[in-house]
Amino acid sequence: MQVVAQQGQGLIATPQIEYAAVLPVLIVLGAGCLSVLFEAFLPKHMRWPAQVVLSLLAVVAAGISLVVYVTKSPKAGVTTFLGAISVDKPALFLWGTLLALALGAVLLIADRSVEPGGAFVAQASIRPGTFQDRAQVGSTGMQTEVFPLTLFALGGMMTFCAANDLLTMFIALEVLSLPLYLMCGLARRRRLLSQESAVKYFLLGAFSSAFFLYGVALLYGYANSVKLADIAHAAAGSDRSDALLFIGMGLLMVGLLFKGSVGPFHTWTPDVYQGAPTPVTAFMAACTKVAAFGGILRVLTVGFESTSWEWRGVLWAVAIVSMVIGAVLGLTQTDVKRMIAYSSIAHAGFLLVGTIAMTDQGLSGTLFYLLAYGFTTLAAFGVVTLVRDSSGEATHLSAWAGLAKRSPVLAGVFTFLLLALAGIPLTSGFVGKFVVFSAALRDGMAPLVVIALVFSAVAAFFYLRVVVLMYFSQPAPDGPTVTVPGAFTTTAITLGVLITLLLGVAPSFALDWAGAGSFAF
Repeated sequence: MQVVAQQGQGLIATPQIEYAAVLPVLIVLGAGCLSVLFEAFLPKHMRWPAQVVLSLLAVVAAGISLVVYVTKSPKAGVTTFLGAISVDKPALFLWGTLLALALGAVLLIADRSVEPGGAFVAQASIRPGTFQDRAQVGSTGMQTEVFPLTLFALGGMMTFCAANDLLTMFIALEVLSLPLYLMCGLARRRRLLSQESAVKYFLLGAFSSAFFLYGVALLYGYANSVKLADIAHAAAGSDRSDALLFIGMGLLMVGLLFKGSVGPFHTWTPDVYQGAPTPVTAFMAACTKVAAFGGILRVLTVGFESTSWEWRGVLWAVAIVSMVIGAVLGLTQTDVKRMIAYSSIAHAGFLLVGTIAMTDQGLSGTLFYLLAYGFTTLAAFGVVTLVRDSSGEATHLSAWAGLAKRSPVLAGVFTFLLLALAGIPLTSGFVGKFVVFSAALRDGMAPLVVIALVFSAVAAFFYLRVVVLMYFSQPAPDGPTVTVPGAFTTTAITLGVLITLLLGVAPSFALDWAGAGSFAF
């Protein structure tokens, strides 16, 4: 809907904005702006409590506004901002998933009990452990620049998976990416490793954005529009050269697959997951995966469904490569964070199997998988923050030997989460893989499902290796200690574990919501 207003001799179209539909995004981005003002004007000793309260209130308020809208929204969904944003059932599901995951991530980021002063630092010239660093921790507490960055990244993710044209999607991609580049370099300990990961992520992210934008340019040349619906219309009934269409689509998909950590566009993932502060890694691993695959689902379903026979074989190959890289190279890892990084690459291949299906079952199965994977991964990284030695987090696998004897509860929680990642029954991971692979089977992709099952079994080996190490090895006398978590970290881990269990035992509610509707355009 639009209103036509007269200006001089011409007519301009002013968009009719559905504020109730986009209110969750507006709340998050508005809170991000307010958070910047807090950072600029509040005294240092007041920033941490104010930022934590603001961030949590923003996420909760956005969630409440989303629930209110869902209970009153039309079944087909609406488009707003002149068709740039589509608030449909998949977008609402993705927004709810992102907000729920962001709540746990903000709790992990805000925790100051696991590491005094918090895990973040702003002044890169201060070396950890020096007098200046200790004085900074004691006098000012945790550096709080991370909170506005988190809110802006979250707002960008929500816009990204609801974007109905490629320019809006590109702007949202940059809004979610730029804060993450900065957040990866804010670790208080292992500072050089953290800064190196941020630089790698930034450089590779710039390349992927260039691919994305070049693809947008070629698709505009083909369809004379950047709207996904117009591209689909041109692809279905145009006599123009298909070279522009498929080259543009290929370049566009490179940028999207990069954000989703899909092999072979995964090279940033292990280094960034390892070097970034672990709460940021949890936020990235859970939320960025949801946003990226939400965007991939929308682009393929709305823009390129009519040409699926031409590109489906290529994405088959990409999914297989991602599963092979994640499962095989994951076997060689000796660092817990890098192991989970390669696990995410394998899971990206499994998610791509459901995405390629291009059916209602494939859409709902992939959305459910994103929800299940996000909470399991968030809780797993929360556990990683608690195993520490004198240098900080003890992420080398040798440090986890005999952990069950030091902390049976923590070892039991981590075992449950690893089994969920492996897809063992009575966990959300099993249900997620079951619905995705079932959708692929119904769509005639039995060979791809067989390959996925084989590499699921391969990947299960390195999860079980950690379980064996924790329960059947003797702890080193000078091994790491298990830090007693504060309320924030405890809440985040508990939330992840409970939802992982609930979705494994009673998944019907989430599956029904994930399958409630299709994309609107």
